[in-house]
Amino acid sequence: MSVDLIKKYFPKLTAEQYDRFAALGDLYREWNAQINVVSRQDIEHLYEKHILHSLGIAKLVEFRPGTEILDVGTGGGFPGIPLAILFPLADFHLVDSIGKKIKVVNEVSQALGLTNVKAEQVRVEHMNTSYDFVVSRAVTRLNPFLGWVRYKIRKEGNNSIPNGVLYLKGGDLAEELSEVKDRYRIYELSDYFDEPFFETKKLIYVSVHKSKR
Repeated sequence: MSVDLIKKYFPKLTAEQYDRFAALGDLYREWNAQINVVSRQDIEHLYEKHILHSLGIAKLVEFRPGTEILDVGTGGGFPGIPLAILFPLADFHLVDSIGKKIKVVNEVSQALGLTNVKAEQVRVEHMNTSYDFVVSRAVTRLNPFLGWVRYKIRKEGNNSIPNGVLYLKGGDLAEELSEVKDRYRIYELSDYFDEPFFETKKLIYVSVHKSKR
């Protein structure tokens, strides 16, 4: 798998975006050999299982210039770094409680010349800043996650969907979602991407300021 997989689904990439996505493969292989942020078997499928998966969020919303997004539990930079490449006029704050992972995020974003990425070692519960959207990939069960981030999301926004949480997760989520009292909507990533990997992958959108279920 290569950068052409990204080009397949996002054909309007600029030359700079294409070059940045192309550089991710070598950058993550190099850093992953030093600090393990992607499983050894997944590094060969980086473009499918991490980069394109992260960009599933972009199939639901195109972040407008000035949008502020918090990536919670970013690990090595997913979904934040791929989204930051795709939306260079939006601002991304990537946080994780593990310092080694934030080091990788900083090194990768600096190597790419991304000026719209800030990375920080911090637990989201200890933050008091607010954002338009919170994004994440399967950090924990959704209901406790919403408890951490609910009051960090501004009510007023200017995107095509109301401000909220965009959560990437796979598998059977029926039991987990039964705990959630907020209004949510599930998007099947297999509706957007052809690869078998996405057959069980979902994007859950929660608008935390809408009326409860």
